[in-house]
This record gives sequence, C-alpha cells and structure tokens, in this order.
Amino acid sequence: MWPDRRLIDLFKTEFPIVLAPMAGVMDAELVIAVAQGGGLGSLPCAMLSAEKAREQVNIIRQRVKAPVNLNFFCHKAVDADPAHEAKWRQRLAPYYREYGLDPDAPVNAANRAPFDAAFCAVVEELKPEIVSFHFGLPEQKLFERVKASGAIVMASATTVKESIWLEENGADVIIAQGAEAGGHRGMFLTETIAEQPGTFALVPQVVDAVKVPVVAAGGIADGRGIAAAFALGASAVQIGTAYLRCPESRVTPAARAMLARASDESTVITNVMTGRPARGVANRVMREVGPVAPDAPAFPHAATALGPLKAAAEKQGRVDFSNLWAGQAVRMGREMPAAELTRALAGAALARMSALSQA
Repeated sequence: MWPDRRLIDLFKTEFPIVLAPMAGVMDAELVIAVAQGGGLGSLPCAMLSAEKAREQVNIIRQRVKAPVNLNFFCHKAVDADPAHEAKWRQRLAPYYREYGLDPDAPVNAANRAPFDAAFCAVVEELKPEIVSFHFGLPEQKLFERVKASGAIVMASATTVKESIWLEENGADVIIAQGAEAGGHRGMFLTETIAEQPGTFALVPQVVDAVKVPVVAAGGIADGRGIAAAFALGASAVQIGTAYLRCPESRVTPAARAMLARASDESTVITNVMTGRPARGVANRVMREVGPVAPDAPAFPHAATALGPLKAAAEKQGRVDFSNLWAGQAVRMGREMPAAELTRALAGAALARMSALSQA
C-alpha cells in the first residue's frame, strides 16, 4: 500500500518511519517503543561513551527483535580555547551571579564526541542493522569498517550538494534535513545558515540528484506530512519532535510543559547552546544572548559554561538554559505512547494517500 517500499524492504520494518535520534532526551525506552510500533528506532550515541552505547543496545536487543539504527556525529573535534571560553563565561556572568554561582569554578567539559575507533569497535561488535551519521561521514578507514560490518549507512544532507557528496562517498540512504527540523543542522559543506532550504524545496531536488533512497526530515508530524513527503519522492520519513511528549522520552516535566505551550513561532535556529546551529524552542538565554551569538565558543564548547546554569535552573523547575531541540511542527506533538503514535502516524498517512489516489 506504500507507494515506495524501498526502505521498508531495506530496513525490514513494518512502516517507513524512522525515529529521529535526539541526544539528551531519549534512551533505549523510546527506541524500543517505536520499534514495537513498526518503525525504525534510532539510538543517539553522540553524548554516550562506547560502554554506555553498548549497554543501551543490549537493552534494546533483549526487549525487541527489530532492526536498530545507531547514530553518530562526525564533526571535526576542536580543542577548547581558554581565552574564548573565558570571554563566553564573562558574557554569562550576570546569570551566574543571579543563581549564586562562581563563574570561575571548574566545570565538566561538554560531551559531544565524534565517531572514532572506540565507537567503530562497538559497531563491529554489536552489528546494528543501520548506522547513521550527522555532519558528514567519518574518515575513510572507519567508514570502510562500518560498511564491512554489514550496516546500512544513512547520513544527513541539508543541501543538494551535500546529498551528492554523501552518495559519491558511499552512503546507502540520504536523510534530507529541511530547515524546519529540530536539533542540530547536519550541514557540513556550508556554514551559511541563511541558505538552508526547507523540506518541501529540498526533498524533491535531492530525490532528483541521487539514486539512493531518500528519507524526508523536518516539519513532519502527522499523516498529512508523511503523505506529502512521499508525494515529493521520499521513500521514508524521519520524525523526532512528534515523539518528545511520549511517556517513553526523557524530557523533563518543565520541558514537557514548555513544549505543550509551544506554537509554530516558538522555535529558532541558535548557536548559543552548543556553538553549532540547531533549532529549538527559544528559551531565556537564546533570546537574551542570541539566538546567534558570534562570541559563542566552537562546538561543543559553548555548552560547557551553560552546564552549571542549566543544572541550577532545572532544580527550580525552569528551562532558561536547557536546550529544547524541536522542529517547527512542535505544536503537533502528542502525549501518547510511542508505539501507538507510530501506528497512528502510519495509518493516517495511508488513509490520506488512499483518499488522494481515489480523488
């Protein structure tokens, strides 16, 4: 009944729905629930150690017999710049004083690790059916090891140029990430955020430019959006924001309340939270310091000085310094079990496509 079954057959899932990997707000429980609902569960590994990733995959494997996608970042790691970080802390000093914190006290460095040999060993050991990458692809030797493990490789593109590069460099599936999408922009061949195309403009152009299957991502949160993505030539969709308020997510109560109040105007693209462009619900620090701040340290070091502020505010039930990554369809999220939501999304999409075909 699906007009394009390439990714259903490749992934061996019931539905062409991929759970977006959302680091920091989900773990194995959401992966399991989406898999039980017939979608492809994705485990974000960028904020995990190799040992923790191994532990999470083992939990998933014990609970469901379903394919799993492990997601990794491929950014080029840069060392922290003490002078730059000191300037950033000075910019945040008024907030430290407000919360009675010492801006000069040592804090743990932000953890957003790029794919490396340790993660590659985890892939080779656990053999996930799918491995996906954000910010390009890993170095050639690591990439070849991932492919040799038997994994299907997906990677995010935010422009046609990036999608062509990914296909030429061995990606099996392209995730076309429109500007509406929540979380970090997957851009890696450009730094010009103003030129990022939206999903409806990007997907058909990527489909025309590459031969591999394309997953549409960004602003898709119901059956209408899924049907539209297939009409544009996508073979599957990646959905994240719609799952944030599911009981299996790890979103805090304060963040859930903020997401529930959000509207189509609530999200912005910011570099304040991590040092790299990402879309999320605007919070206090995004509005007052950014949303785009030229003095924010390079990714991921901007998050280091925000750590104590985030912890202090969350103790008071506030999300002034919490990164609430979400896409422009945030108001369309629903509070329902993730397996049920996955089946509802698929059913609504099929009904919509059936109605259109009979019109």
